[in-house]
Amino acid sequence: MPDGQAATTEQITLCRRRLGLTAYDPTACAGGYTLFARQTGGGVVDMIDIEGHTAHQWSLPVRPGRDAVILANGNLGYNGSHATSAGLYPAWDLWHGGDFYEVTPDGEIVWQHEDIYHHHDAQWLPNGHLLYTVAAPLPADKAARVTGGDPAKDGADGIVQSDIVREVNRKGEVVWEWRIWDHIDPADLPIHPNFDRRHWPMINGVSETRDGLVLMSLRTTSGVIAVNKATGEIVWHAGRDMVAQQHTPIEMEDGKVLCFDNGNLRPGMSNPFSRALEFDPKTMKVTWTYTDPTPISFFSPFMGSAERLWNGNTLICESAFGRLFEVTPAGATVWEFVIPDFAEYPSPLNRFIVGATNSCFRAHRYTKEQIPWL
Repeated sequence: MPDGQAATTEQITLCRRRLGLTAYDPTACAGGYTLFARQTGGGVVDMIDIEGHTAHQWSLPVRPGRDAVILANGNLGYNGSHATSAGLYPAWDLWHGGDFYEVTPDGEIVWQHEDIYHHHDAQWLPNGHLLYTVAAPLPADKAARVTGGDPAKDGADGIVQSDIVREVNRKGEVVWEWRIWDHIDPADLPIHPNFDRRHWPMINGVSETRDGLVLMSLRTTSGVIAVNKATGEIVWHAGRDMVAQQHTPIEMEDGKVLCFDNGNLRPGMSNPFSRALEFDPKTMKVTWTYTDPTPISFFSPFMGSAERLWNGNTLICESAFGRLFEVTPAGATVWEFVIPDFAEYPSPLNRFIVGATNSCFRAHRYTKEQIPWL
């Protein structure tokens, strides 16, 4: 191509592949409506029907910090990216949230909560409270015990951020709080070698179980822990022998735990791959997994989710590539939708993730009964 001449073909590799609805087996698919918030879609939240058509759409004032959910009352719960967040370190703006909205189907904001130190995931609890993670600096004596990581990437100020899991009520009052450094010695959970050490252990997922445990996903150290909400005690810990850079652990109805296992830095593996992983926390045994028949064809190095559906199938979000798909217990793909909308992250985030993307943090599936207003 001569210098200066515009390309006549699509230059974004993913855009040259099939987009939108790419697979659908109505005899095996759970059906319903799928909700997702594109990371580069401004404040747009999409709900599509099972054939991939837009069923409803919201437009929020800020881009997503992470995701959106349908609440029990039919409203939208939105985890937005706060416009004036804390700016704790260079990549902070990629994963902070901090601007939460409850929104009616007509777009009316009926509740808002702000916390400029929030990052990653949040769970809207049945009682109307909000459970989420905030960053806070490790005390100096604890920060000195952080091991692993890449010391060359340490911040000039020497500050290491850590995590507090917080629950607030509808008035925005803190009703429960848990600091990880009060319960785990940083030296016992080293950071992966190629990560910087500005955030230990980076809790990127939280959810509450029926028995009053809080599940927490530890990103930079690889692991999932369960914390007794009443006592603060760590009840169990699934470590690097189980998961690798995982996201979104959630309890199943039978007490097992389902998560998205990203697969970065998986011990003993030179070719990374992602999987949906279910394990029994009582035995620490894997009870179900999904990997692609060609394992390296399914890989999201960041973000991701897995959600068990009402018919036993699992909805998986391969976040980095905007691919949402449903698989049976036997691992057959019965529905797939690739988000067709691409855009670049706003500056300065486009320094970290370059080029146009269709990524979303996680996806959720709902029955018609859960959205009676539609």
